This record gives sequence, C-alpha cells and structure tokens, in this order.
Amino acid sequence: MNLALIHDRLYIKSFWENRISADNQHAESEENRMNKSALKLRGEWVVRLENRNKHLKKL
Repeated sequence: MNLALIHDRLYIKSFWENRISADNQHAESEENRMNKSALKLRGEWVVRLENRNKHLKKL
C-alpha cells in the first residue's frame, strides 16, 4: 500500500475518533447541566405541590 494512503487512513480515523469523543463529552456535560437545571427543580416542586394539594383536598 502507498504510504500516503496509510497516512490518510490514520488521519481520517483519528479525526473521527476525536470528533466522537468530543461529541460524547459534550453530551455528558449537557446532561449534567440539565440535571442541575432549575427547570428540573421547578418541575419537582410542581409535582410536590400537586401531591400536597391532592392530599389536602382528601382531608
């Protein structure tokens, strides 16, 4: 095989491996950000308040 072809293959392979790794890291950081988001906390509080209101109505 031609040395230039081997070099191109290795370059392309490493390029895509780096790209996939960066995308995975970005996805993980986005997931962490969403887990810490105030919107998630607000949603949890809404559920708690709804459950509290249901319980109070039963009494």
